[in-house]
Amino acid sequence: MKSPVFPAWQMILACLAGWIHREQQQRIEFLQTELAVVREMLGKKRLRFNDDQRRRLAAKGKEIGRKGLLEIGSLVTPDTLLRWHRELVAQKWTFERKNPGRSPVSQEVTDLTVKLAKENPGAGFDKLQGMLANLGHEISDTKVKNILKQNGIEPAPVRTKRTTWAEFLRSHTETMAACDFFTTEVWTLGGLVTFYVLFVIDIATRRVHIAGITTSPNAAWMKQVARNLTDCQDGFLKGKSHLIMDRDGSFTEKFRDILKTAGVKPVRLPPQSPNLNAFAERWVRSIKSECLDRMIFFGEKMFRHAVTEFVAHFHTERNHQGLDNKIIQPDESVGKTDGEIICHERLGGLLKYYHRRAA
Repeated sequence: MKSPVFPAWQMILACLAGWIHREQQQRIEFLQTELAVVREMLGKKRLRFNDDQRRRLAAKGKEIGRKGLLEIGSLVTPDTLLRWHRELVAQKWTFERKNPGRSPVSQEVTDLTVKLAKENPGAGFDKLQGMLANLGHEISDTKVKNILKQNGIEPAPVRTKRTTWAEFLRSHTETMAACDFFTTEVWTLGGLVTFYVLFVIDIATRRVHIAGITTSPNAAWMKQVARNLTDCQDGFLKGKSHLIMDRDGSFTEKFRDILKTAGVKPVRLPPQSPNLNAFAERWVRSIKSECLDRMIFFGEKMFRHAVTEFVAHFHTERNHQGLDNKIIQPDESVGKTDGEIICHERLGGLLKYYHRRAA
C-alpha cells in the first residue's frame, strides 16, 4: 500500500509541537547550569547593573513572577527584581520639573507605544512612529526608541527572534479545526451497545460541532459526514483550510478526498500522539468528566439528548480558561451587577449556570 505523503511544514509543526515541552525544559536546565557556573566564577563579587539593565530585568521578571524566578534561579533574587519593578512603576508617576526644550511625551502616548510594540514584534522605531502618526500622535523615532528602552522592551530584531509558540500557533488557529471520535456505552433492548460520536472543534473559538452519532462509522456514513462539514452554505468547516485528525481507520481515503476537494487539507498526525490533538482531547475529557461519566444511558434518545444539552451548556454557559475564563457565546446578562440571581439547570441539575434575570 502506498504510504501517504504529507506536506513538510505540517509534519514539522506537528513534531515540534510534541517536543516543545521537553526542549523548553532542556533549555531551562542549561540556563540554570550556566548561571551556577557564573556564580562560581564571580565568587563573592557583587554585580553592578546600570539603570537600563535593571529596567530590562525588572520588566521580564515581573512577567515571570516570584515562583518562576525561584525555579529559574536568576543572578539576582526575586525580591531584588520585584523591587526594581516597583521603582520602575514609581518612576512612571514621578513628575520632573519642566525644563526648556521639547515638551515631554504624555503617559497616553507612552502606554500606546508600549502596547503597539508588544503587539507588533517586527515593528521598528520608524514603523512604530508611523503607526502612532496614524492615530494622531506625532513624535520622533528617537522618542519611540527612548520609550521602549525605559520600559525594558528590546528593539524589533530581538523581539522578532523571540516569537513564542503561543504567538505562532495563535496566528494560524483562525483557519484550523480538529476532529476526533469518542465512545459511550448505552443500554438498549439488545443489551449494551457502543455509540461512536464524531465531533469537530474550531481551535480559535473553541466552538464544537457534533458531526454525527452512530453505532457503525462505516465508509458511507463518513462520506456523508464529510459532505455535511464542507457544505458551501452552512458547513462547519466553511472558511477552514486544515483539519487535524488521527490515523483512525474511520477517516477513510474517500473522506479525506472530499475534504481536499472542498479546499480543506486533512492533517494526519503521527501514530500514538494524542498530545498533538490537545484541543480535541481536552474536549473529550470535559464532556466525559462533567456529563457522560456521571450518567447511565438507557436508549439512544437519552444519550443524544445528553450530548446536545452539554454542547449547549459548553457554548453558552460554561467559562473557559483557554479563553480568559469567558463564555464562548455569552448572553446579555453576563457581567450585570443588578437583578435577581437565578440558576439554570440542565440534565436534572447536573449542569448549572448562574446568571442575573433580565430586567
